Amino acid sequence: MNEKYTIGLDYGTDSVRSLIVNVETGEEVASVVYNYPRWKAGEYCNPPVNQFRQHPKDYLEGLEYTIKEALKQAPEGVAENVVGISVDTTGSTPVAVDEKGIPLSLTAGFEENPNAMFVLWKDHTAVKEAEEINQLARKWDIDFTKYEGGIYSSEWFWAKALHIIREDAGVFRAAYSWVEHCDWIPAVLTGNTNPKTLKRSRCAAGHKAMWHEAFDGLPSEEFLTALDPMLAGLRERLYKETFTCDVAAGTLSEEWAQKLGLPQNVAVGVGAFDAHLGAVGAEIEPYYLSKVMGTSTCDMLIAPSDEVGDKLVNGICGQVDGSIVPGMVGLEAGQSAFGDIYAWFKQVLEWPLTNILAKSDLIDETTRQKLIEETSDKIITELSEAAAKIPLEESGIVALDWMNGRRTPDANQALKGAITGLNLGSDAPRIFRALVEATAFGSKAINDRFMAEGVRIDGVIALGGVAKKSPFVMQIVADVLDMPIKIARSEQACALGSAMAASVAAGIYANTSEAQKKMGGGIETEYHPIPENVEKYKVLYEKYKKLGKFIEFNY
Repeated sequence: MNEKYTIGLDYGTDSVRSLIVNVETGEEVASVVYNYPRWKAGEYCNPPVNQFRQHPKDYLEGLEYTIKEALKQAPEGVAENVVGISVDTTGSTPVAVDEKGIPLSLTAGFEENPNAMFVLWKDHTAVKEAEEINQLARKWDIDFTKYEGGIYSSEWFWAKALHIIREDAGVFRAAYSWVEHCDWIPAVLTGNTNPKTLKRSRCAAGHKAMWHEAFDGLPSEEFLTALDPMLAGLRERLYKETFTCDVAAGTLSEEWAQKLGLPQNVAVGVGAFDAHLGAVGAEIEPYYLSKVMGTSTCDMLIAPSDEVGDKLVNGICGQVDGSIVPGMVGLEAGQSAFGDIYAWFKQVLEWPLTNILAKSDLIDETTRQKLIEETSDKIITELSEAAAKIPLEESGIVALDWMNGRRTPDANQALKGAITGLNLGSDAPRIFRALVEATAFGSKAINDRFMAEGVRIDGVIALGGVAKKSPFVMQIVADVLDMPIKIARSEQACALGSAMAASVAAGIYANTSEAQKKMGGGIETEYHPIPENVEKYKVLYEKYKKLGKFIEFNY
């Protein structure tokens, strides 16, 4: 066998996937998913206060299981011809570590402590700390938030670390440093988890930790200690240098080569965030907005450095040289909830199933469970079909998509969602349609901000679960944006992007563009705006904006 292969390891919110890809043809030869068992059981989370934590054992067990199982599924001889592995994760998802780079939750005394776990991207317990960062940054002689869109979010690194060390004296005393999920997995695979020497992701550092070359790295010690004296000395225990995803973090350690059944010379690429490598997998090109549409959305755009120049786009999630495609400025925006809003509404409708039918004595337990599962599985599909039949202007319902706060434009995680215009005829399909329209309006607000700040959008490429599975949602988004939307063919664009990055880190291709051309899956389908809907949605969008202003400034 002469073919070479790479593995893309994609850590999502609920699960991790390993994808094995032929570097010459782009053929996806095997793929395995592992659902995090502790996360699925709701351990270490407290949704009413927006606390979402994940145990590193979920990550490690998923890493080993998915790669080994994918190799079993792959044709004979693939394992010895794997040349690279790259990792993408959610983010910002940091964890407190000891001097050896071991997450505190893997050390004695912290095994069940949520503050010693990875703080998942959608954890919003640090709203207060984010606001303190913003207030200090506006008074400081250097605005360390200016490359982060000018507003720091509770979803990001410094707010989360500060919140945890304030809340938990034990973690504060034991934490030598902090490491992002996308940095820790490559460190584990290469056997170098030393917080001061492991290679840190440019993507994570630039978009979430206020790292920039103009600042000589991270925000100054003076700024951090003015924010809170508890941060004293942490900057020196973090990093100054960062790396793009085309760089190798090292090769597989002997331990992990044996565990996985792979050669020890397999290159392990520097990690990045899932949405950024998803954009790579979807074959992003300059001025095309790549929308990763799942539980939340991440909107990626790349542009040549000389064309961006000194332009700063306000209210987005940062602009970082090389964070998506090395050699290009990567700009990130997104919505804190997208598919999560549909899932929330589904859970509301499921209440009688889980609280009444589940306890019924009228039918046997097996039939009960089958009924519950069948109904649950069909709710979104049936709602979508019914909502699609409702004339666009009929319901009169307008909703806000801020159920998990607002990421962009202008981060404010304290905001709440809203549904207005209800009457006694407002049934589930009408409310669902309004929620879908709200998520589309949130997408349009992002597009409008880019264009208002002088960054053009030539087209839209969508990927992720919602993009692949819901024609109803995607048609509404196309109508609201008044732009065609191309859907990436690959079912696993994030994992494919990681596999592409691994091929460059392993030296198979000279740059990301070459890898995309060789390994890309192309476009599956395209949604085009319906002209009469476009005009109607312009009116509804204005109502959405008015509602947003009212909620933001009165509640």
